[in-house]
Amino acid sequence: MDALSKFLDTISGFIWGPPLLILLVGTGIFLTFRLAFIQVRLLPYSLRQVFSRKHDKRAEGDISQFQALMTAMAATVGVGNIVGVATAITLGGPGAVFWMWLAGFFGMATKYGEAILAVKYRTIDVNGQMAGGPMYYLEHGLKARWLGLMFALFGTFAAFGIGNGTQSKAVADAVNMTFNVPYWVTGLVLMVLGALVILGGIKSIGRVTAFFVPIMALFYFIAGAIVMVTNFDLVPGAFATIFKHAFGIESVTGGAIGAVIRFGVARGLFSNEAGLGSAPIAAAAARTDMPGRQALISMTQVLFDTLIICSITAVTIVMSGAWQDDGVTAGTLTATAFGTFFGGAGQYIVGIGIIFFATSTIFGWAYYGEKCFQYLFPKKPGLLIYYRLFFVVVIYFGATATLDVVWLFSDVMNGLMAIPNLIGLLGLSGVIVAETRRFRAKIGEEKAAEKGLAAAEPAE
Repeated sequence: MDALSKFLDTISGFIWGPPLLILLVGTGIFLTFRLAFIQVRLLPYSLRQVFSRKHDKRAEGDISQFQALMTAMAATVGVGNIVGVATAITLGGPGAVFWMWLAGFFGMATKYGEAILAVKYRTIDVNGQMAGGPMYYLEHGLKARWLGLMFALFGTFAAFGIGNGTQSKAVADAVNMTFNVPYWVTGLVLMVLGALVILGGIKSIGRVTAFFVPIMALFYFIAGAIVMVTNFDLVPGAFATIFKHAFGIESVTGGAIGAVIRFGVARGLFSNEAGLGSAPIAAAAARTDMPGRQALISMTQVLFDTLIICSITAVTIVMSGAWQDDGVTAGTLTATAFGTFFGGAGQYIVGIGIIFFATSTIFGWAYYGEKCFQYLFPKKPGLLIYYRLFFVVVIYFGATATLDVVWLFSDVMNGLMAIPNLIGLLGLSGVIVAETRRFRAKIGEEKAAEKGLAAAEPAE
């Protein structure tokens, strides 16, 4: 078993090494230029769409655009936002935060491209629900069904690791350390909660995440805002430290700049999953009139996840100075940082944050996994209930057992998901540009119609 574990660890390190990271970021850079920096130009419009209630409810789809965004947010806002950021700083120093931001910026274009293809090539499955994501745009857009099958296979297995076992274990650890609750109790509660939400399918998941995710994100944002407002004098120094270590002599000496970039980019991508191909599965379920509209909404996921929530963790850690303490590990760094400003309450803030974030990830990835599973067995819809039940059972075992080999295998599958998805994004970049132009024309028509209505209104 040890030999298998070491083998999988080696494979995981190779897959998640520089070549894949370069391909992930490179795809984001390529799409950013092809789309003329759409994440900057249309960001205000995107944010208005996120919070707008004027969307066409008659459009095809299973859940609202906001619910689709929150389902994707639920899957990505997880342990990586707290422990993952701390790991990046521990291994790469504060400068890694800058490269995490940079990866997030270009990742917004990647996320936009994924979503626009997911909605364009989505279909209706045998259960009458929307089905979309990389497997469908690889098959119907790129005409490479074998790549779609590869993605679906990798995604089916990855869901049990990145989206289930590792998350339930993180919740159990946090509950045990913070409230001294036995692992089996947490596992049982999580399993029951998971069954209530997951067995109801995407509509149930969408309703829960639309309520749950904004609350948990706001809780963590407020905690970070309190730290920064009450210690505002430390904020400029924290940002200066981040930029100094990203470009300064401290990073370059001994070739450390490579570690700074690698861990910053890697943790940023682990957090927001841009290019991984997971989030477009949720985007495809949205009620929307045009692919471009949902794509702009999906794009904001990276903004909220990496550029806001991850930044709260990162800046708090740098402000506290705890990253300089050799006795603090990555697993305890964030709690130590918050403890610097909140005292004993810091542990509870981080513990509750992990519980919320990791639980929501389980819900989001349950949907991703089942859609990949359905793609592999399209003519056997009856198998879906067994997949959901097995997923729920794994929640308990993930919380109570240590199955390193299983999670390493899932980590490998997780990395492999990105390869066929990135091939699809690059191969269909022309379609992404064409759909963007079509939607820009639609926006122009909407604005013209609004001006016409305003001009037609009688003066009071």
